Amino acid sequence: MPATLQSEAIVAALKAAAEPTRLRILLLLAGSELSVKDLTRILGQSQPRISRHLKLLHEAGLIERSREGSWVYFTLGSGTPTAALARSLVAQVDASDGSVARDHARAETLKLEREAAAQSYFAEHAAEWDQIRSLYVAEAEVEGAMIQAVAGRTYDLLVDLGTGTGRMLELFAPHYRRGLGIDVNHAMLAYARAKLGRGTDARATVRQGDLYDLALGDGVAGAVVMHQVLHFLSDPARAIREAARILLPGGDLLIVDFAPHDLEFLRERFAHDRLGFARQAIEGWVRDAGLDLLGGEELPPPRTQRGDKLTVSLWLARRRGAAAPSSTTPASIDRLQNAE
Repeated sequence: MPATLQSEAIVAALKAAAEPTRLRILLLLAGSELSVKDLTRILGQSQPRISRHLKLLHEAGLIERSREGSWVYFTLGSGTPTAALARSLVAQVDASDGSVARDHARAETLKLEREAAAQSYFAEHAAEWDQIRSLYVAEAEVEGAMIQAVAGRTYDLLVDLGTGTGRMLELFAPHYRRGLGIDVNHAMLAYARAKLGRGTDARATVRQGDLYDLALGDGVAGAVVMHQVLHFLSDPARAIREAARILLPGGDLLIVDFAPHDLEFLRERFAHDRLGFARQAIEGWVRDAGLDLLGGEELPPPRTQRGDKLTVSLWLARRRGAAAPSSTTPASIDRLQNAE
């Protein structure tokens, strides 16, 4: 039976939305998450005025907020009856309406500017990443193996730790109802946010966060992905324990990293803290975190390219307990956005 709202909550939500600028904000946030600065540019209003509108919408439960350093990002609510009401209101608005169309056009221009700035940053480092990618099997083969590992599974919430460019959120989109990427790097988050902003369903968002201390409750995620992250960490076991903590019973942890190797230049030039991981090490860490290792796979480079090349390893682990339910409770999902 779908959740319902008390009449007072409905009245409060409708009052909050029943103002032209606030309705325009709801329409914009239905497409992607935006900061106060973004909304000020798009709507051509002062920051105090926009902040006041956002405060009223947030208090009514129509939008969610998350802090990233000194910036605060907003998106349309999800997972609660009030959020469902907000999305229902937005769906009734004619997208071809003059002011609505102009707002979305300005928002698209802003996204393109943001993406161009992020692309410039990545262009400066492209040669470094291309060098690393040349050391192992084609990325398409790695991604194919990752998708195969979760074949037939759909998660209410998938969390990508060390999300980087947001590629994993794109790759696994058919397998989740909501995706959350977490990274500590502002430039990476800017790029990921620009890429994900191209879509219109806003099912995936990114947040700044510490992989050792996630601002998420216990047992809220159906799946956690750690793609090429562990080798940068000084304490991989601690990061795995934190990933396990946020998993639902029966939830999946997918780890992708390198098998043990001796390419010291990766440590010296690319900040790799660990030179790959043995299966025994991963198995011990996931077991200590309350997970069972279900299986693994190795993707070596082609025989003609071996030598100073890397083997990519995939490990799939599952949290002990009853199988993950088909849907995360709305309250659990809602808490994610208010964790800060």
